[in-house]
Amino acid sequence: MIILFHRLFVAATQTPTSSWKYQVDEDNPRRKKMQFHRLLLHFLVCFASFQLSVGTLGFANMYAKRLYDDLLSNYNRLIRPVNNSTDKLTVWLNLKLSQLIEVSLRNQVMTTSMWLEQKWTDYRLVWDPADYEDVEMLYVPAENIWLPDIVLYNNADGNYEVTLLTKATVHHTGLVNWNPPAIYKSSCEMDVEWFPFDKQSCLMKFGSWTYDGHEVDLMHMMQETDSGIDVVSANIVTGINLTEFYPSVEWDILDVPAKKNEERYPCCEEPYPDITFNVTMRRKTLFYTVNLIIPCVGITFLTILVFYLPSDSGEKVTLCISILVSLTVFFLLLAEIIPPTSLAVPLLGKYLLFTMILVTVSIIVTVCVLNVHFRSPATHHMSPWVKKVFTVIMPRLLLMSRPIYLCQGSCGDERKKKNQFYNGIDFGGRNDSTPYIYAHTYRKNPSCPSEIPGETVPANDITATFELRSSTYGSYASSNQPRQPIYHNFGPLTYGDDDLLPPDVSCALRSIQFIAKHTKDTDREIEVIEDWKFVAMVLDRFFLWIFIVACFVGTAAIIFEAPSLYDETIPLDQLSHAYFPIAPTATKLSM
Repeated sequence: MIILFHRLFVAATQTPTSSWKYQVDEDNPRRKKMQFHRLLLHFLVCFASFQLSVGTLGFANMYAKRLYDDLLSNYNRLIRPVNNSTDKLTVWLNLKLSQLIEVSLRNQVMTTSMWLEQKWTDYRLVWDPADYEDVEMLYVPAENIWLPDIVLYNNADGNYEVTLLTKATVHHTGLVNWNPPAIYKSSCEMDVEWFPFDKQSCLMKFGSWTYDGHEVDLMHMMQETDSGIDVVSANIVTGINLTEFYPSVEWDILDVPAKKNEERYPCCEEPYPDITFNVTMRRKTLFYTVNLIIPCVGITFLTILVFYLPSDSGEKVTLCISILVSLTVFFLLLAEIIPPTSLAVPLLGKYLLFTMILVTVSIIVTVCVLNVHFRSPATHHMSPWVKKVFTVIMPRLLLMSRPIYLCQGSCGDERKKKNQFYNGIDFGGRNDSTPYIYAHTYRKNPSCPSEIPGETVPANDITATFELRSSTYGSYASSNQPRQPIYHNFGPLTYGDDDLLPPDVSCALRSIQFIAKHTKDTDREIEVIEDWKFVAMVLDRFFLWIFIVACFVGTAAIIFEAPSLYDETIPLDQLSHAYFPIAPTATKLSM
């Protein structure tokens, strides 16, 4: 009809020139009047079309309004919709998970966003569509009809029921579909034994808070069959619809079974049915591997470098303490994540505890090694077995070669050269006109400042030949006999012997004796000190290998013990949506 009026309007307003472009001619009033009439006619046609459309919708809404008034005029939303008080009303229940918002390990709370799908039959909401111009479905505010008081038993937030009362879909057969959205915070017992490679199973228990099993019976929508109710299949494999699930960045959904239960409480004899949904999740470990596991493993292997660091650097204990402080910081971070439970120690906590024990032992060993490194002959005596074990046997086992101390290979030759030098010292000239006297041993001059009282020097160490020039032995000077040294060996040189040597010669000889003895003692002390240092080096190398093995074995034994590392189950949210069965007939009708 609207189209017909529009065509009439076009025919009435069409000009011979078929053009809508008019120019207002102020000198022609007739043309102005015709233009005004056309505009008025156009307005009237539009107004009539609008009234016709509103009238049509009004007729349609009139039937829905009459149906709404007929259904709810005498409707009491407080009365359970059954014919007899002894009849049982069956409420079908299902969950459609929209988003896994948070799983708080510390608070042991799982926060989810989902749709609570419910359907039941209300005999008071039945009508014949033929009486209402084929109106088969009606949207009714939920607060105007009877609703089952389905609540989450293990709620952790305080809001047990649905807070947003959306409209319900009522069908002419009396079937009511109500799918309100809700955000639930359910308490969940967390198992932290394998954190961060853990799996969690959180339960969501739904049931009627007021009605017992004789008044309202709960059934899962997957238990509905064409022939009625499948009572045998109380365990539903896919209990939660995941077709609208938004994948979580922290968890993978592995399994979502559901089970119907009937419990009897001490207060009442009647059974109270409930449907328990089990959400099994596996943690995505990339975040914790990058931010916790890898730094912990790196700090653990830093302990090995403590034994590779030279003892002379003076930074071994400092490095150990720094590693210990770093582990303490990681312990504090871990304490903020996991719940304060004493039932189990998390896997990461075990590894940190193992590393802390390892670092503590390394500090003790480092202090002992430094004590050995800085030993000297004045404070410690090296026993023969220690020298044999740590300087001969263990270096071979550890594939170590001792660095050759310079005095060790050359000191003997140097001493021989010194003795030969002492045995052939000439004091004086060698011309033919000079008389010589050869002496072998002499007494120390008491006036020499380098005197060593009570010292006896063996003759084989200090046996010298001196050439002494003297004018008192002129007969030798004028003699033509060849000058051959006259060697005479005396016993050990003691400070009580009286010699006829000049004072300067005697003082020089005693000074040489003192220097030789001091050099010999110093070389002996250095050799002992180097032995202690080498023992400390052997201990460092030994504990280096011990800690390398301990770090690798401990890391592999603790971290790779987690079962989820070997779980290859494909998450349900990564499967095709066709895997999840579309819900039952009532859900199709509600669409």
